[in-house]
Amino acid sequence: MQQKPGIARLLQIAGEKRGLLTFSALFSGLSAILMLVPYASVYFVLKELLEHAAQPTTADGPFMIRWGLIALAGLLASLITMYIGGLISHIAAFRILYGLRVKLSAHIGKLPLGWLNGTSTGAVKKTLEQNVEKVETFVAHQLPDLVQVIVTAVVMIVAMFSLNVWLALACVVPILLAFTVQMTLIGGSKTWDNVREYYNSLERLNGSAVQYVRGMPAIKIFGQTVHSFRKFYSDMVHYREYCVKFTDQFQTGFLVFKVIISSFAAFVLPVGVYLLSGNPGNVAFASVLLFFLVMAPGVSAPMFKIMHLMSSMRDIHEGVDRIDRIFNEPAMQEPAHPQKPTTYDVQFEQVSFSYGSTEEVKEPQDGGETQPTRVLFDISFTARQGEMTALVGPSGSGKSTIANLVPRFWDVQEGAIRIGGADIRQMSTSNLMDTVAFVFQETFLFFDSVFNNIVVGDTGASMEQVIAAAKAAQCHEFISKLQNGYDTLIGEGGVYLSGGEEQRLAVARAILKNAPILVLDEATAFADPENEYEMQLALKELMKNKTVIVIAHRLSTIQHADQILVLQEGHIAERGQHRELIRADGLYARLWQAYTDAGQWQIGAPGEETAKR
Repeated sequence: MQQKPGIARLLQIAGEKRGLLTFSALFSGLSAILMLVPYASVYFVLKELLEHAAQPTTADGPFMIRWGLIALAGLLASLITMYIGGLISHIAAFRILYGLRVKLSAHIGKLPLGWLNGTSTGAVKKTLEQNVEKVETFVAHQLPDLVQVIVTAVVMIVAMFSLNVWLALACVVPILLAFTVQMTLIGGSKTWDNVREYYNSLERLNGSAVQYVRGMPAIKIFGQTVHSFRKFYSDMVHYREYCVKFTDQFQTGFLVFKVIISSFAAFVLPVGVYLLSGNPGNVAFASVLLFFLVMAPGVSAPMFKIMHLMSSMRDIHEGVDRIDRIFNEPAMQEPAHPQKPTTYDVQFEQVSFSYGSTEEVKEPQDGGETQPTRVLFDISFTARQGEMTALVGPSGSGKSTIANLVPRFWDVQEGAIRIGGADIRQMSTSNLMDTVAFVFQETFLFFDSVFNNIVVGDTGASMEQVIAAAKAAQCHEFISKLQNGYDTLIGEGGVYLSGGEEQRLAVARAILKNAPILVLDEATAFADPENEYEMQLALKELMKNKTVIVIAHRLSTIQHADQILVLQEGHIAERGQHRELIRADGLYARLWQAYTDAGQWQIGAPGEETAKR
């Protein structure tokens, strides 16, 4: 079934908020009708004065006062109903805004990391913020305006045709001319292409801006400016040039539209004078002509609103389309009948994997290149419960990829990964996430308190449990020295922690989570020598009776691992324990030798001057 576009899709997204939108429309329509009461009052007062123009003292004073009071009452009632309609529309808009952002965030959380890696952070941020915000603006402000415009236009046109057909046609002609000009510019396929290009250029600018800000340290270190950051600069220039071009394209049509809509009197007056010239003494027609001249401004105002609404509808159409692009991305499939592991052994069975494709990827043949390139080939091993399995190898050998496949950040193209006999693709996401704890080398902390950053590991944990986890991770001491202790804000508006302190908070999260499977990406990478020993003790306590997979950069940390897998170019080149691999004198032995040699290196080593001489 084809998905509805634009406004129809927006109302579909509104879902259960349609009741609020209906009430908002009713009050907005009533407000539009009441807003015309002052115009009608002016007409009846002027008609009374015109009929008694020869002797103004004979005019019905109480009649005119009564219409003056009716005008005041109509204006006040219009403002009250407009306020109620606007209030209801704002309530509906913010509920839709909240629900839409929650749905988008929840859906993004279910998407594979491959989609996130292939999508600009700026584009996602813009969709979650600006595109969704435009939906709120339309529902809260422009939808009530649309109802008011339609009701006002219909009531006024009906009233005009009931009074005089020729004068009514004189009012309709400029409306048709103006909207013909506007629709010619707005309704074409080129316009939609321009709107799409506008959003594309804005997304590129957002993405480049994020990269520029994140790369600020490197930009400053190398003495560069925004002009040197070519992508950001070119995206800014492209956006500027496009906006100027877009404005030039529409300015003539907009000016023509504005002149025509503002010139109702220029169309009505000649027709009225011509008709009145046939019967100059027709006071009734003169009063009708006066009514049209008074009401003309009341017709032009809603026409301007319609013009702005048409422009907004383009934005809404494109914004809703971009929101739906995210919703249409397939989420990681949840099994119909989830399996639960009986043990916590992790087993890789002939696993092959390639980034950027869910299809089977064949190896290159005859020297040709196949895209995307496979990064893992026929990986098979078992990481047993209660044991440590270490992954070592040169950079780019596939260590992190193997670790990321365990919590199903991506799905494998060939083979299977099982936990306790259960294929992870047949486990529910919640069960899998509860089963695996991860400590990344690059730690992400939220702009929140220290307590809330640790309690991510177990949202139901008490303060005592959080403190116990922090002590085990060797971070309680530095937390206690912060200004507000565990309530201290991290990041913007608070304090900034060192890399080692951030990593210890991540270890505290994992300790608090207490998952049976633990994946460590060199958890002591940022620890200083003084704290590394304590962290090793904390990790040793954390790893008891767990299935532990360690990505090792410091080979000294995995000497006592139960199993070491040596990876090279996506294959398992060697496997065994430390001593066995050293005796084998293969890749691991060379890595160990390089590691120990690096540990003995020092600046200004003895004999350096002799060597130079």
